[in-house]
Amino acid sequence: MKKRSTINLLKVVFILGLVLLIVSCGGNVPAGERPTDTIAALKQVQSGTQGVEVGLLSNYPPPLIYDQNELVALVEVKNKGNHNLEAQDCFIQITGFDPNIIRGSIQNVRSCADNLGTLEGKSVYNLDGGFNQLEFSSTNVELPTNVFEYNPKLNFVTCYNYQTVASPSVCVDPVFYQITSEQKSCRPMDVSMGGGQGAPVSVSSVGVDMVGSRAIFEINIRNSANGRVLSPNADIRNCAQTSLSYTDLDRVDYTVELSGGSLVDCKPQDGIVRLNNNNGKIVCTFEVSGGSAFETPLQITLDYAYLQSFQKQIKVIKTPG
Repeated sequence: MKKRSTINLLKVVFILGLVLLIVSCGGNVPAGERPTDTIAALKQVQSGTQGVEVGLLSNYPPPLIYDQNELVALVEVKNKGNHNLEAQDCFIQITGFDPNIIRGSIQNVRSCADNLGTLEGKSVYNLDGGFNQLEFSSTNVELPTNVFEYNPKLNFVTCYNYQTVASPSVCVDPVFYQITSEQKSCRPMDVSMGGGQGAPVSVSSVGVDMVGSRAIFEINIRNSANGRVLSPNADIRNCAQTSLSYTDLDRVDYTVELSGGSLVDCKPQDGIVRLNNNNGKIVCTFEVSGGSAFETPLQITLDYAYLQSFQKQIKVIKTPG
């Protein structure tokens, strides 16, 4: 009898343990799969003003080296925005040194996505974005005869193609003057968009106005990071050289669509907005139909290239001998 009671007790303990295991597994929903987690992750992905961040691994290169020694620069590349970069979309090169003194692969232009194929942007599955490490080296640094010290300032230049996507929800009212405001579900008003859209060029605000059945949007854009905006048609592989012209600077291609309306026109009419002091403006008019006010997304896409750089001072001294 005692033996049977012990067996029954063991069965109860086993069943309770199994139930607890099932409950604990069922309740442990991975981060990002709860609706609230997903919304928070999406907001993080769709905000910010960073694009590609580039830095150096500590002491690579060192501040002081002897000539005839190897010079190695380890460059860390992070895609902190939300636009994926293919191999042909981002390049890094080092300038500022005499190629007759510092030779080797340090003179080469490298893709940010070398050995990766794609340098991914941040997403709900990877809130930090993609990462890569590139090595630039000079196996033999040689100073000319009777030159005992050389002090170049290495200039690390990054150029990349990027895209900003903004989809603010706007209120449009095709019968703005015909129905009292108490009968409307929304009222046309300006939309502030501080905080960026996960890219260095951002839509800062959208002005909304109704003229009859036409909705007029004044879209303000801004270079929100510390680099230089280039045309998406610029030669980003050689942007550290003299290949850039005036027409490559401060140009952003744009498209604007309104889900609840048909496009009448946009200005500038060539689809290119020119930045002045890092700011630009697009004005688009849409024909809106219907018998009441409603909310609808205004879809704004900006395409451009971006140039940024930083410097590292080094000193090369003659090897004793």
